[in-house]
Amino acid sequence: MKKHVLMAMGLVALAVCSGSAFAQSRDCRASRELLDLGNPLEIARAAVADEHELRIVAMGSSSTQGYGTTNPQFAYPAQLKMKLEAAMPGVAIHVTNKGIGGQDAEEMTARMKADVKPERAQLVVWQVGTNSAIRRTPIDQFANRLRAGIDIGKSLGANFVLMNLQYVPAVVALRDEEDYARVMADVAKEKGAGLFRRFEIMRAWYNDGMPYSQFVTSDGLHLNDFGQKCIGKLLSSAIIDTIVPKKLTGAPNTSR
Repeated sequence: MKKHVLMAMGLVALAVCSGSAFAQSRDCRASRELLDLGNPLEIARAAVADEHELRIVAMGSSSTQGYGTTNPQFAYPAQLKMKLEAAMPGVAIHVTNKGIGGQDAEEMTARMKADVKPERAQLVVWQVGTNSAIRRTPIDQFANRLRAGIDIGKSLGANFVLMNLQYVPAVVALRDEEDYARVMADVAKEKGAGLFRRFEIMRAWYNDGMPYSQFVTSDGLHLNDFGQKCIGKLLSSAIIDTIVPKKLTGAPNTSR
């Protein structure tokens, strides 16, 4: 009941929270700790250093597809490409958007090989979890689908970064959304994959005073232009910090 009340309050906030009172919250931000992918992404790093290219497949559902944006170029995969190109001049960046709205982990795992293999991806960013949580997929089944999907992609020679759930009213209203985020972290560690902690990043925005209306559409579920562009920016920063040699950016390499 409490979460349903919170969701209703969040949806009201989407309609009424705007204007100069929240001007200070326009920053796209995340702590250094939250941008730590937790994996060196050695295949992607070698591709950049040795081959001067990086081929990425963005696997996911509506968040990847770009639902909620006013322009496809605002979707996080397009933003990711632009940011990586700017950071790595001379490196050929390919980002293929394989988002299909409404799909869950099972459906994406079923098409993992067909969507990743032709692109010869060195890195797969797999946005997943929200639809599985909304559909009440049993946690153990969800975890097994993640393992299977990662195994398929890694067998094709790609590093993986899991992108977890979005922190939005429709997800916060679920009784166990944090369990899905926790399982994703556990599977990522178990399978040697990176984890982009979208859920925690967006929760930090909200807890710091950023209203839902700034980053969520009026449906209470999908990211708007700001949300998508910011996620693309932060993901690119996390990847760059992990894999980019100093000589490509002229800046100190801050990866571990």
